[in-house]
Amino acid sequence: MPVAADIFPQVQASGGQLALHSTMNIVSNVSTSVLKHLIAIADGSNPLDHEQLTELRAFNSKDPQAVAEALDSMQWSDKVDLHLLLKYMTSSECNIMRPLLGNDLTYPISNYFISSSHNTYLSGNQFYGEASTDAYSNVLLRGCRCIEIDVWDGEAKASNSEDQEAEGAEEREEGGEEKHHFTSHLYHSLSSHLSKHRSSSNTLPAVASINNALQMPTPWISTTTAMRAEPRVLHGHTMTREVSFRAVCSAIRDSAFVTSNLPLIVSLEIHTSPEQQVIMVEIMRDLWAGLLIEEANQDCTVLPSPAELRGKILVKVKGITPIGMKDTSPASPKHKLSASPVSGSELEESRSFSTTKSKTNKKNIIQALSALSVYTHSYHFSGLSGSEARIPSHVFSLSEKKLMEVHESQGPTLFSHNRNFLMRAFPSGTRVSSSNLDPAFFWRKGVQMVALNWQSWDAGMMLNEGMFGGGSGWVLKPEGYRGSATNASISQHENQTGAMPHKTISLTVQILAAQDLPLPNGEVRSFHFHPYVKCELHVEKPEERSGAPIAGGGRSQDGEYKRTTRPSKGIEPDFGGETMQFAEITGVVEELSFVRSVQLREFAHDMLYRNAEESS
Repeated sequence: MPVAADIFPQVQASGGQLALHSTMNIVSNVSTSVLKHLIAIADGSNPLDHEQLTELRAFNSKDPQAVAEALDSMQWSDKVDLHLLLKYMTSSECNIMRPLLGNDLTYPISNYFISSSHNTYLSGNQFYGEASTDAYSNVLLRGCRCIEIDVWDGEAKASNSEDQEAEGAEEREEGGEEKHHFTSHLYHSLSSHLSKHRSSSNTLPAVASINNALQMPTPWISTTTAMRAEPRVLHGHTMTREVSFRAVCSAIRDSAFVTSNLPLIVSLEIHTSPEQQVIMVEIMRDLWAGLLIEEANQDCTVLPSPAELRGKILVKVKGITPIGMKDTSPASPKHKLSASPVSGSELEESRSFSTTKSKTNKKNIIQALSALSVYTHSYHFSGLSGSEARIPSHVFSLSEKKLMEVHESQGPTLFSHNRNFLMRAFPSGTRVSSSNLDPAFFWRKGVQMVALNWQSWDAGMMLNEGMFGGGSGWVLKPEGYRGSATNASISQHENQTGAMPHKTISLTVQILAAQDLPLPNGEVRSFHFHPYVKCELHVEKPEERSGAPIAGGGRSQDGEYKRTTRPSKGIEPDFGGETMQFAEITGVVEELSFVRSVQLREFAHDMLYRNAEESS
């Protein structure tokens, strides 16, 4: 990325709308290497095709429709005016990140892909990265519309092993078993390491010291009303630095609707005691006053649309099953969304669906907090056939590993479920380096919220850019992926194969030239810089339709088809119009396929190896 990205975080990979600094993606002049190819276009030696001519002339016309009609009725010369071409190339119309057009926002929210962040508070890796409010501001200004907050008790106090087990239980309910096992092993390893290095007094360090070293969360006990402990945000069972829940909520309020006024989903992972949950509710109601959804629409049997929820924060949290939340299958009565208060006896009988051991319920969600999740009520995933799977407001959060298992065992049912109901996917807990999964695979399963580590610029985030760049964080699903507005049911017969036409395509990409390429870190001279372009197609695999295991398990990886150019030289390379061809690619759903181009560099030894390969 250009150095400017460090000054303006919102002009990094957007994942949404670039409203504040959209002009930074516009060039004011063209280099000699680029100009040479534009002149060839203007004099007709390298002519534009019909679609390119249409766009260019529409740019210079007050009536684009009239230009399109004229092109259909007459032959235009292959030559174009050079000044018009230069004007177009340096305008906002040529900005690849220009606003997304034709994005209808009137469907139920389950009919959209939503730009989403995983462990949003982290600015580095998953084990010892720093928690920061800046991380929330950064992703929100870049267009993210679903963020995550892991909330733990404030005021540290040594806890026993049973409490620690209970604190880890909710993560395992979300599918994060790998993370729990990894961090538990790390905790005991550190304990063992410390025991081998006793102090001169030959005594072991206190358990509380280990807890403090690992930033272990502990139960909150109020000692004074004047100096109360407030909840904190951090990655549990790791050495990540914490930040206060109040500061996070304040940063969200200030940045939530700067670049997009479409609804923001806040996914809460609760590890706090009931006393601290009361404080959480107080903080959210205070700082997010006027932004929260207080209650569902009357007689609402389907989810509202993004257009109806503009400027609103939707809280996603587990807890008490709201009154009226019933099965919406055709054989059951129509269900109404409700956030009605419940009595103490009802609270005791209305626990969220779970098959875990009783001790995992130590972190019960209080009614006041649960009531904030009106349209996005989180449930433990125990399958797609339970009654909770038909509650319009339910959200299942599954790890990439768990989702791969469901894909192989219940593929058609999974796809059918996600046409009508919300689902969130998140990276495996073993991704300590904050790498990402392959979001395109999960989008093609209909998953609305595919949470990514935004601090990593990898293939996963590039695909996220392709999906949401230039939009407002909400993108309408292709028609076959949308649900019914009148009958929110789950079928075992609907499947990915018949949802959309699968086509055979051929694609040719011509690379002319580039300009203003940044030199790699540590490089000061462009003489040794030999860039080349790699182009990949990310398309649906046959295994996705059949339910067969997916190679790589959904990990972010190179596209299924890839081509590269020959290397050029310098920061303004001329690739001479080299073409990369992808012929007869079958089974393509165009709306959910991606072309990813990456600018790479070669060292001298890489070039020697390539030349030896080509001559053999």
